[in-house]
Amino acid sequence: MNNGAEPGTEVVTNSDIFLWGPMSSKCLGNLLRITLNADYFEDKYLSFFVVDQSGTAWELDEAMAAQCGYTVAYSTWRSIQLRASALSCHSHLEKDVFTITIQIKASHAPDMSNATTHRESASCHYGPWSPREIICENNYMEVSVRREVPQTIKDFLQDEPQDWSLAFPEAKAEEASIWQIAFHQPEEKRALLVSNAWSAGYGLNTTGSRVLLRVPYTVAQVQLVEDQGITFSVLRSSVFYKYQWVILMVDTAVACPVDGVDYTNKTITWTVPKYIPPLSAGMTGFKDVLVEAGVDLHKLSAEEMASRKYVLLNELKAITMKIPIGAEGGYYKTSVSNGQLGIKYIINLFLEHQWEDNKWGLTKHIIIKELETPFEQVEVAITSNLNLSAGLMNVTVGTFLPDAELVNLTIEGVVVAVPEAVQHGYLIHRTRYANGSKAYVIQVPLDATSVKKEYIREDMRAYTLNVTLAFITYPSSETFVVPVIALSAVKDAVLPIARGVCDGRNLHLIITRGNVDQNWLPFVSDCHLTPEAAQKYNYILRDNGTHLTISVPFLSPHVSYEGFHTSEIKATFYLTLKDDITLAQRRDFSVSCIFSPSELIQCLPNGTMIITAIKLVGGEDLDTALLVLRDRQCKPSLVTEMTATFKFNVNTCGTSRKFNSTTVAYENEVLYLRPGNDIPIYQLKFLCFYAVEETADVQYESKKNPPPSIQPGSGCLTLSLKLFKEKSYSEPYQESEYPVVKHLREALYFEVELLQPKDARLDLNLDDCWATNSQSHDSLPQWHILVHGCENNKDSYRTVFHKVNYSLRVKFPQHLKRFEVRMFTFVQGTSLLQEQLYFHCSVVICNTKQHPLDVFCPRRCNPGKHRFANSAHPHGQVSSGPVLFRKKNNK
Repeated sequence: MNNGAEPGTEVVTNSDIFLWGPMSSKCLGNLLRITLNADYFEDKYLSFFVVDQSGTAWELDEAMAAQCGYTVAYSTWRSIQLRASALSCHSHLEKDVFTITIQIKASHAPDMSNATTHRESASCHYGPWSPREIICENNYMEVSVRREVPQTIKDFLQDEPQDWSLAFPEAKAEEASIWQIAFHQPEEKRALLVSNAWSAGYGLNTTGSRVLLRVPYTVAQVQLVEDQGITFSVLRSSVFYKYQWVILMVDTAVACPVDGVDYTNKTITWTVPKYIPPLSAGMTGFKDVLVEAGVDLHKLSAEEMASRKYVLLNELKAITMKIPIGAEGGYYKTSVSNGQLGIKYIINLFLEHQWEDNKWGLTKHIIIKELETPFEQVEVAITSNLNLSAGLMNVTVGTFLPDAELVNLTIEGVVVAVPEAVQHGYLIHRTRYANGSKAYVIQVPLDATSVKKEYIREDMRAYTLNVTLAFITYPSSETFVVPVIALSAVKDAVLPIARGVCDGRNLHLIITRGNVDQNWLPFVSDCHLTPEAAQKYNYILRDNGTHLTISVPFLSPHVSYEGFHTSEIKATFYLTLKDDITLAQRRDFSVSCIFSPSELIQCLPNGTMIITAIKLVGGEDLDTALLVLRDRQCKPSLVTEMTATFKFNVNTCGTSRKFNSTTVAYENEVLYLRPGNDIPIYQLKFLCFYAVEETADVQYESKKNPPPSIQPGSGCLTLSLKLFKEKSYSEPYQESEYPVVKHLREALYFEVELLQPKDARLDLNLDDCWATNSQSHDSLPQWHILVHGCENNKDSYRTVFHKVNYSLRVKFPQHLKRFEVRMFTFVQGTSLLQEQLYFHCSVVICNTKQHPLDVFCPRRCNPGKHRFANSAHPHGQVSSGPVLFRKKNNK
């Protein structure tokens, strides 16, 4: 190496040349190998040029390379070799030293914009030349033969050289040039002039001592010939060249083996016959001179071959080379077949065979053979681990060969280029190993949406990353994908917990979510409790992401009832959380509450009873639609799987009644009867108490035979005392008209009415009526109007009773009493005792079907009897007023 020389001008002999810049070169016999620095040219687009002696750069495409003696080979990923023949186009040959200048443009853009240009020259010494030299390269065949002029012609030309030069000056100018090439084929013979041969893709040239023919494998005249079981690419041809005014012919036949390779038992076996037609045509006295082999044009010694476990056999008729697959000197490359990832082993073998014969003397045959093993599918290793403290999932994918590069990821259906992956939370690191292979480490936050979290069991949950990686190979530009499904199981599951709360009418289940149930679905029985379903059942469903709250009324289709007693009912609501994909049952929750039986009965003031019968735990086969009341024609108005609701009036459905001192009790029962059997298997008795002034709790109990004890419901007897404007009792005074102004001697028309319940079996009777000067019926003084239902006999103006008849307004005449009072009662002499008065009446509710000897409910007044306070019948009081009294001016 000449360290003082400028780049591109070094000339050395048979030694390595390390050029300035990103390239190195080596002289290997009649070939020059230039290697590009892999690190420098990584991720760049390249263009190759050869530079002639005038400095003109010619771009080197595939056709020109094969025609001009250049080969571009990618030996490893981004490790590029350019090999040039000593007799290549634009090489300068002088005194057995050939010089080649190449130019390389490198750019990061495919359109080669902003390219960097590198130009380098290398010179190699090669000699002495053999009479015939043949090169079998990957893309062309080359034969060069010694150009000789027979002695007789030399002597003839020397007789009168000047005469011939003067007569034919063009002969002197083209002293040694190729005239035409003739092809010898079995079916025809064809000749091409030099210009036509160049147009057809051939390379022809002459030097001072040699004639050259270069044949790309793709030209039309190349034939495939099989011999000894091995196929050769063969061209039989003769080249005619001029020597001054004489035309000379030289045999330029060339042959290169196409196959002869076998891949068995993890071994590559390459066989090359020694006698290659047509190279051995007319040949006698064959004698081996040299058999050497190597890799990448580098000849290996016997020791080097042994260390690599190579075997070179020089047998009688053939040369055989055996290479273990994967041995040193070759390399693996990434391969893709039908979308599947695989590898192939590549090795660029070199074989030089020299022999002597009586026709040519010495022949040197160099074969460069790139061997590629068949496709072998490989599996990509994927490992993952969780860093809980950092909140990351680390996934390692690979290893990959150096020629495969990750280009993009598909994350939840979106294709993302590697540089953009960080925007999705992905950090991608490339790890390189000493042998050149690499792996990719992907870091993903555990809270990324692409990391799926799934509860497994107990305190375990699984983190799963599902992402697809897309790769491209260089320089073949094949693509393949690697689906990555990384799963890690860790003990970090926090299960949801629940608490139950009860109020007077509802059950509340409050679920505190954990970290595994965000997608679990709430179910009641087999019903998915969606917001729509909750609204349908009158449930309240709230979900704020951390808590799920379900509020369910006591009477709901999905509530179970048990522990039935006279004072309490145990109601339970069950909820199940299920997996949103598999619907597997994950967690069960329930809330139980104790309710009063009064929740099941309503005693409305208008005499309507609403009863809800419930199905108890253990009675699941009971059909609530078949429940009836005492009157079997009274069926439920609303039925659910668990309940049956009855709505009816106290006068219907076989309802019975009883009286006591302050209330009327109505009783009925819900029954479930088997067909043909009057003995109920389900019996629910209930009571409604209607009291005049006070209410009582409702209670009931349900049992199978024998029937349960009876507990009361409650209601109120509603009374009214109205003042009417005239005797027809058609128009009462309204609230806005009070206080009513009346003059002495005017009549007051009063009406007392039982408003609720509307029971035809009840009769209203007046006991006492009186007036006070304040709203309180107990205040003093008091003026008596009726005493024990009779007129006040101490009053000179007796109270007058008026009969009540049926009308559109009066449906039950027995529920009303009317009487008339004159305004002299409150006058002593000519003085008005009180200007403002309030009126009060006490009443007794009687049974029209009662025994006729019942003295407490007469249909007439009962003078001398004791007050109703000691009566066993329901009673009450009612008031009206005030009324203002005025004297007339003329009285």
